[in-house]
Amino acid sequence: MTAADIHQKLVAKFGDKITGANLEAIDPWVEVAPAAIVEVAAYLKSDPALAFDALNNLCGVDYLEPDPKKAAKFGHEPHVEVVYHLYSYTHRHALVVKVKLPRWQGGVAGKLPEVPSVSGVWAIADWHEREAFDLVGIQFTGHPNLHRILCAEDWVGHALRKDYEFPLEYHGIRGR
Repeated sequence: MTAADIHQKLVAKFGDKITGANLEAIDPWVEVAPAAIVEVAAYLKSDPALAFDALNNLCGVDYLEPDPKKAAKFGHEPHVEVVYHLYSYTHRHALVVKVKLPRWQGGVAGKLPEVPSVSGVWAIADWHEREAFDLVGIQFTGHPNLHRILCAEDWVGHALRKDYEFPLEYHGIRGR
């Protein structure tokens, strides 16, 4: 099944919960509304024609507007995305699913964006979501154990955010 076939099937089932797609990309992707990600993920896994039984990767990406000289080529509002790389061992097809979130919840700086956890659909998401939380600052609601996985629990900030400022010192250890 091609990415276009999968996209058609998702639009027929979920309508406007499928918010976008780029089926011509090297890795074709489908965008899903944040509130619908668990429902769509469960369908992608359980529908026999799709059978996406593997979540190969889940990551967070920060799209912060670059410096003013490059802003004209940027082409979209600053946001973060959760990117899910799926694979079906049964049908040998792959799909990328994206969820777009505001950089800050409600536009309040420092208030992390939220998306429901898919760890109940694919158990491996538990670790991937913890990494995206730790490094990009995305809250996964309903996650069974959401806490830092790479940085210390008292670490301030999220290191893969484009506006992250590396601390000069951490527990008496010089950083730069």
